[in-house]
Amino acid sequence: MSIVEANDRSERLLPLIPPIPPRLSASAGFFRRTAAMRHSVIATWDQRLYQEEIIQGRFLTRSSFIVNAPSAIRHILIDNGSNYTRTPSTFRLMQPLFGQGVLTAEGRAWRHQRRAWAPAFTPRSLATLVPQMIEAADETLSKLHDLRTQPVDARDILQELMLEIVGRTLLSLRMDAHWATLRDFVSEYSLRMARPTFLDLLFPPGWPSPRDVLRARFRKRWTRFISMLVAERRARGKWRGASTADLFELLDSVIDPQTGVGPTDRQLVDEIATMFLAGHHTTASTLFWGLYLLALDPVNQERVAAEAKSVALNDASDVERLEYTRATVDETLRLYPPVFLMTRAATGPDTIAGCAVRAQDLIFIAPWILHRHRKLWRDPDAFIPSRFLPSSPPQDRFAYLPFGAGPRICIGANFALIAITLALAKVIGSFQVTLLDEKPVIPMGVMTTQPDYSPMFAITPR
Repeated sequence: MSIVEANDRSERLLPLIPPIPPRLSASAGFFRRTAAMRHSVIATWDQRLYQEEIIQGRFLTRSSFIVNAPSAIRHILIDNGSNYTRTPSTFRLMQPLFGQGVLTAEGRAWRHQRRAWAPAFTPRSLATLVPQMIEAADETLSKLHDLRTQPVDARDILQELMLEIVGRTLLSLRMDAHWATLRDFVSEYSLRMARPTFLDLLFPPGWPSPRDVLRARFRKRWTRFISMLVAERRARGKWRGASTADLFELLDSVIDPQTGVGPTDRQLVDEIATMFLAGHHTTASTLFWGLYLLALDPVNQERVAAEAKSVALNDASDVERLEYTRATVDETLRLYPPVFLMTRAATGPDTIAGCAVRAQDLIFIAPWILHRHRKLWRDPDAFIPSRFLPSSPPQDRFAYLPFGAGPRICIGANFALIAITLALAKVIGSFQVTLLDEKPVIPMGVMTTQPDYSPMFAITPR
């Protein structure tokens, strides 16, 4: 969609329909889908998936099911969740980044880690972290003001902002000196190792694929980098603030009630790596998509700006008053869910939406498809923030999964929502944002939902 088309839609008060990848026909063959997958998983999904509750197919030697019925999704993730586990290929892709952190741990280790993280993400704890978020956001506004006369790569700046927020709330560290290194790590993994190969999917656990060798080398360098950050934070000693510890100290102080000991350095490194990537990379992606949507939709941009100007934004209670900005974030997460696909393998027989499932069958829940399903959403491809206002009818809980659902729902969801809502309000309240590139930005499914390129923006002080 061109800028002219976007402005014309806004002037006629029609909802914005942002660009999406072309959808394959249902008759597309194996080789065409495989070629599309090398570029983006999203590009392999055909139109019928957005209309049916469940579609059965084959994946190598097993049956597979793409599930879009909310009741069936609840059954898979909660009611009979013990029957569905993550697949070996999922662990191949996640463990080089997260080790045995809370995203990848299983069984007793996961339950202990989940309990360890929980105190850090209560509303009371998160409220004490908002001043650090505001400080980082205000510094970014100053940087944007200095760039107001030139085209701006907003994606790069927003990634740096979210890294600063995570660095300060997690480790009480400024991240200026580490930003380029972390960006290079994420870019390297995303471009070279995040896409599953045929052998990644075919080999059983314990059989390393050729790309696993690259991932193992990457993990050694990545772990050294995170260990350096942990050492830097530990050298600063105990938190000296008046009200609360940072997230690192809260985690470091947790004692396992069964063993009576705290986390090892290896466990801390894996947890910090998890928080850095899950807390920075996905939130920065959502913040970029929100800015992009508002640049295409001047009417909604002005509504967010007016709300932001009406709120002082000094603490957590002010963030709670940003109802329309939060609705914009929720709608952005619907259109561009960071986790675009969840994969499970059945450990035993079951029935899902009337279909018989056998052990080892694969279950796919794709938030990208679910959030745009024709039977679940009005104008599913349109950007309509008002659908998430408190006065609007609520959606089915299992039709909207930006952070997953069930026991393994993202523990940092509220942290992410506060940080993104605050940052978006700060930027839009201070600047009018205009897209300079005429080329549409197409979302890609590679590790997270990412843009196919970084467009340039004009940033004009309000």
